[in-house]
Amino acid sequence: MWEGYLNAIEEFIEARNAVKADLVADRFHVAKQYRECVDAVRKRECKRLRSQMDTKAYETLTKRIHWVLRRNHRSLDQDDKQRLRELFKVAPDLHRAYTLREELTAIFELPLSIWQAKRRLLGWAYKATKLADDCFKSFVRLLRNHLDVIANYFRRRANSGFVEGLNTKLKLITRRSYGLKRGDSLFQRLWLDTVGHAHFNC
Repeated sequence: MWEGYLNAIEEFIEARNAVKADLVADRFHVAKQYRECVDAVRKRECKRLRSQMDTKAYETLTKRIHWVLRRNHRSLDQDDKQRLRELFKVAPDLHRAYTLREELTAIFELPLSIWQAKRRLLGWAYKATKLADDCFKSFVRLLRNHLDVIANYFRRRANSGFVEGLNTKLKLITRRSYGLKRGDSLFQRLWLDTVGHAHFNC
């Protein structure tokens, strides 16, 4: 959602009048923005708790908690949910930020029209501004500035999740293939790791 990038795409679309296209902010990148806001609150709260709590109690409370916080609440087991409840008792700011994050994710899961999505997103932005102080300040500003582009996701619910996952997989494969000197050997390795299993039933 960098301004220069969006402007360049709009100019490209306008230059080709025959092309009918909607400018859409990918959900993956929108989620990355608001999840980083919650992560910033986690770091701040953990720093505060470290200075106020006994070392052993702090480590018990926060050990690997960042992995628990990064997962969606519906994906957590009962032990992880209990750990979050214990943490939220002493970190109410983090609780509010986490709840708002889950509410926004839920909005993106709903089968909404673009008009309905805009209304829900602006309602969430108002609530986040009132409840979470400046936690989501930068994201709320981005949301309001690019509301049309973000809400266009709800037209066809297309996203680049597959592409992002494939790119990550290809990067891992190329790192594992360090030392291959021939391009065709590299592409054989890429083919085997991405679609080869379907051909060899492995």
